[in-house]
Amino acid sequence: MSPLFEIIGREIVRHGALPFARFMELALYCPKHGYYETNKDNPGRHGDFYTSVGTGEIFGRLLAFQFAGWLEELRIVECELRIVEAGAHDARLAADILGWLRLKRPELFGQIEYWILEPSVQRQEWQRETLKDFIPHVRWFDDFRSLSFSNPQSAIRNPQLNGVIFSNELLDAMPIHRFGWDAATRTWFEWGVTVEAKKFIWTKIRGSQLPSSIRRLPSSLLEVLPDGYVLETGPTAENWWREAAGILERGKLMTIDYGLTADEWISPDRLGGTLRGYFRHHVSADVLANVGEQDLTAHVNFSCLQTAGESAGLKTESFQTQSQFLTQVLEKALKTDSFGELVASKHSEDGWTAALARQFQSLTHPEHLGRAFRVLTQSR
Repeated sequence: MSPLFEIIGREIVRHGALPFARFMELALYCPKHGYYETNKDNPGRHGDFYTSVGTGEIFGRLLAFQFAGWLEELRIVECELRIVEAGAHDARLAADILGWLRLKRPELFGQIEYWILEPSVQRQEWQRETLKDFIPHVRWFDDFRSLSFSNPQSAIRNPQLNGVIFSNELLDAMPIHRFGWDAATRTWFEWGVTVEAKKFIWTKIRGSQLPSSIRRLPSSLLEVLPDGYVLETGPTAENWWREAAGILERGKLMTIDYGLTADEWISPDRLGGTLRGYFRHHVSADVLANVGEQDLTAHVNFSCLQTAGESAGLKTESFQTQSQFLTQVLEKALKTDSFGELVASKHSEDGWTAALARQFQSLTHPEHLGRAFRVLTQSR
């Protein structure tokens, strides 16, 4: 029995069945034993899930080119500029972005700081090793509340940051609540986790407070909703987005992730919700098994994020597939004669090689990563 199993088991003994959100939080982020604490190389070809970063350096270059354009627009205002990445994993994406900016936009590179939001001490150590050549330009913070600005009297509720705040494949790994529909009693219940025969099993929790997104469902839909239909909510992701919007004075807030809109959420294809477990690129049959050894992920509700940002005063600039977003970035580079900057590196001036073409195809092809990932961009 693993230490993490015992930790979760003791909490169940003390408090009773845990909402799945708490189980997911411990399974992924428990200090020393959680999945993201013990697996440095979980993203990539040899890890448990394949990411856009794992395709190669072109993803980071395209983001760096877009970020540079956004930051150049802000340079007309005298302010300190920053790129803030939340959930930098092993920091390979940060290294690709910083490397391209240093090589192709040295003046801008010298004027910005790259901030990483990472609550895990262990992951910060891994990231520092990856970014050792950029350390003077990089700072680490646990979360938004720990950010320090040039004004020591600043508060999180007062917008202070100018630049770009972004995440890539972060929000889908934030804890979610799972609610099931009981057609016989026409009531919702929350799915929780308990222990039986030294195994984690599902159990129903009655009386949980329902989120407004579920309370507002029309009665005509409930009439035809199948028994046991699962809906998931992600208040942690929504709160994260709201906090990010709250500190952005000028610039962009962007996320790239798996997800759906509110209109897409209810579908016959998703009777059991979107929650998935992944181990070495394969979907796990049991998300409660192998605790701490498999990734857990659920689709992001982009409509909720959009509403949260707009309620904080942000303007929604675009919501599109990763394919659309990256293709537009590439087209912009072509129109501004900057294509060569994207494809050339410090070690090669060979241009658009077959390897780069394959990377771009993996990022944009609908059967690979192009349609699965979506990009939400808001601004102030």
